[in-house]
Amino acid sequence: MRNPLKQKLKRLFRFAIGKDWYPGLDLSVTSMTIGNRGACWTIASECLNQNSIVYCVGIGEDISFDVGLSERFGVCIHAFDPTPKSLAWIRLQSLPANYHVHTYGLAAEDGELLFAPPDNPDHVSHRIVAKFEANLNTVRCPVKRFQTIMTELGHEQVDLLKMDIEGAEYAVIDDLAKLERLPNQLLVEFHHRQNGFSIGNTKAAVQTLRKVGYRLFHVSENGEEYAFLLNDERYE
Repeated sequence: MRNPLKQKLKRLFRFAIGKDWYPGLDLSVTSMTIGNRGACWTIASECLNQNSIVYCVGIGEDISFDVGLSERFGVCIHAFDPTPKSLAWIRLQSLPANYHVHTYGLAAEDGELLFAPPDNPDHVSHRIVAKFEANLNTVRCPVKRFQTIMTELGHEQVDLLKMDIEGAEYAVIDDLAKLERLPNQLLVEFHHRQNGFSIGNTKAAVQTLRKVGYRLFHVSENGEEYAFLLNDERYE
């Protein structure tokens, strides 16, 4: 179990050496946190109901947040992950009737990309890598843009998009910023502490999201999970 005090001190140290930051929140909302420790997310709870469409990108081996949303709000959940270990795990799970698994990932382009497994074989999350990083352990997996997914699934609006995609979030956010129709609520795990990304990448991504109308309402204690809400008159 994580030690909260130790976690805070680590983050303060990273902030002191320029590897973390404490962004100010843009608004206060009625919120709740759902999911197991280490796999939980904080949402704006008044913005979801049984008619909501939710995209959860990055299944891993813990869908406690997804299932919790389904049980609490009765929402329709579409989960996305193209990586072999996650797909093997999800096939063994008992899933709610309104939980739909899609065997492709979210990216800033349509097609196939190379994914590398984690360095620790006990972990599950793969990350997108460049062609020159290809080796015997990398796998080629299908990916689609957010707009492509919405079109193919016949959704005019997505009420919540959750992304835990191991560094690919930066390119996806740049792609989302080009669209006219955005998810109402956006949950992102930023990976500025790994995979060659820096806190500068996260600052730029947050600035991009704010420019297109998102407002930050929550940051997790470890400084990795961010929650945004598209401009909503209820919180003016």
